[in-house]
Amino acid sequence: MKLVTFVSPGGESGPPVPGVVAEAPATGSAQAPAQSTTQPPILDLLVAFRLLESEAGRPSHLSAAIARYGGDMISLIEREAVSLPAVRTLLERHAQGRLPPEHGGSPLLHAAEKVQLLAPIPRPLSMRDGYAFRQHVEAARRNRGLEMIPEFDEIPIFYYTNHLSVLGPGPVVVRPKHVEQLDFELEAAIVVGKTIRDADVAEADDAIFGLMVMNDLSARALQMHEMKLNLGPAKGKDFATTIGPYLVPKADLARFTRTTPRGSQFDLRMTARHNGEVVATGSLGDMSWTFAEILARASYGVTLHPGEVVGSGTVGTGCFLETNGSKIYKNRWLAPGDTIDCEIDELGCLRNTIELKP
Repeated sequence: MKLVTFVSPGGESGPPVPGVVAEAPATGSAQAPAQSTTQPPILDLLVAFRLLESEAGRPSHLSAAIARYGGDMISLIEREAVSLPAVRTLLERHAQGRLPPEHGGSPLLHAAEKVQLLAPIPRPLSMRDGYAFRQHVEAARRNRGLEMIPEFDEIPIFYYTNHLSVLGPGPVVVRPKHVEQLDFELEAAIVVGKTIRDADVAEADDAIFGLMVMNDLSARALQMHEMKLNLGPAKGKDFATTIGPYLVPKADLARFTRTTPRGSQFDLRMTARHNGEVVATGSLGDMSWTFAEILARASYGVTLHPGEVVGSGTVGTGCFLETNGSKIYKNRWLAPGDTIDCEIDELGCLRNTIELKP
């Protein structure tokens, strides 16, 4: 299941809509195309939920459907015990060719190329970013002439970034100071699905709703300047973080999940491409701190709520700051007009292009 938030055709001024990628119907079904190379369509969940309510003999107006299933991604997560089984039913019916083309005059399916995908959660309640990959931390410190810091093994550390500067796939508009050593960071992120406080690792692991790709864009010149004051990062990080294109429920990643006493580890390959050239590879399974451990730490004395986002930190080789310092590249950075793809198996490819606003 690949959950999305999108703007429908002709709905550019309307509110974002929760949806799900509708995989191709089974071969031989009424809706199955003979030979199709197009992307699977997007199923509009607000229309589809109204259809389910109508078929169940319940009031099927929009507010009634929203009250039961949720009207955006966060409220859908809050109602996951009802909403996710409903989404799975809808996907099964689509695969069997048993969904009508529309309900109440509104189409159920939109061609993928006709919709604009936003961040799966356009406005997270909060956004923390971790520092969980030892390879990245060791290399970054070594490149600065520093020994590995022992506290890395003591604390699953994180910082807060700007949850109001979240973007999805597509253009990222930056200012001139941002493109002074503009960098990507190849990461994954989890979304909290349950309210927790003072959680142990098992409770924190159970509170993970799903995973998505994250690119923590970083203006390194700004970042290095401001962090000389031992605060931050602030302006070096707060202008854009991209997530998406999909939010995949944790349950759908069972084949790639290792259960450990420290929480789930996800064996998913990670790749970044700069203008089509592979510039980073790694595995999410190499996290030295698990998401569950980071969440447990974050919940100490603090209540975490559904819809909060926590990033993994950068995978080893997953940014130019590290690979430039390691002499893999020489002064390589993102520039206006560039494309950066951050891809994780099963979670999709998050593609962004850099645009300069003078």
